[in-house]
This record gives sequence, structure tokens and C-alpha cells, in this order.
Amino acid sequence: MGRVLDRQRLRQATEEDRRAGRTIVFTNGCFDLLHPGHVRSLREARRLGDRLVVGLNSDASVRRQGKGPERPILQEAERAELLAALEMVDYVSIFDEDTPLELIRAVRPDVLVKGADWEEGQIVGSDFVREHGGRVERLPLHEGWSTTDFVRRIRGG
Repeated sequence: MGRVLDRQRLRQATEEDRRAGRTIVFTNGCFDLLHPGHVRSLREARRLGDRLVVGLNSDASVRRQGKGPERPILQEAERAELLAALEMVDYVSIFDEDTPLELIRAVRPDVLVKGADWEEGQIVGSDFVREHGGRVERLPLHEGWSTTDFVRRIRGG
């Protein structure tokens, strides 16, 4: 089995992990133009458990976020391939909805991770995770690294 899984295969994999006593960590994002800030955050997230699941916004989902007409720069399959190649990432699953809530419900993570730029009440799925005995962690941001700024730097702006 590869690391990029559809929702059903991801649910099966995480259920097997849970039965084996593994702690499942979930995070999500667009991950358009993977950069050191992403890698550092994913590494920190993985340290919170035994398996790291990354929910990846589909191309359509990224476009609906209004990040600009050129975004995403890399297509979802390319972004998924890059994430799956990272040693700290166990599973990647693409979601097409505006939020990862349905994917979070399918995975039922023990730990839900977002960056510190998200207020606790803004974190999609936080109530669900807590109701099922999990916890929510907000990780510090890595200053100087955002995809929007990265794109701006590449374009010389």
C-alpha cells in the first residue's frame, strides 16, 4: 500500500494502527510549493504520535480559498507525491471539501495539529476530536516561511 490513500483506504489503515495501539496525528493544508516551514511543522507534528496523516486540499478546494488565480502552482497529485516522500509523513489523503472535517471524522485522530496562527475556536474538527478523547495542538510558526511570501520572492517582488 502506498502513502497516498483515498478516504476509505485511509480509514482502514488508521483503524489498523489504532488497534495496534498507535497514536494518530492529523494535520492539513494546501502545501503548495513545499518549503522548509512546512517540513519543520510536519516534523514537529509527527513527534506528537506514531502515525502522521496529512489531509491535502484538492486543487478545486485551494481555488475556492481565494489564494489567487495562479494557485495552486503544483497540482494535487504532485503535492501529494512530495508530501508522501517525506519520512515523517505516513499517509496523505486529498479532500475536495472546503474543510477537512469529513476526513477528520473518517480518521478520528488522537491529536489534531494546526499552526499557532489558528485560534483554538477556528480549528475545524477540534470539537469532534475532543469529543472522541483526543487533543488539539497548536504549533509555533516558522517565521519567514509562507507559500504566499515564497511565491512573491520567486517572482522577484
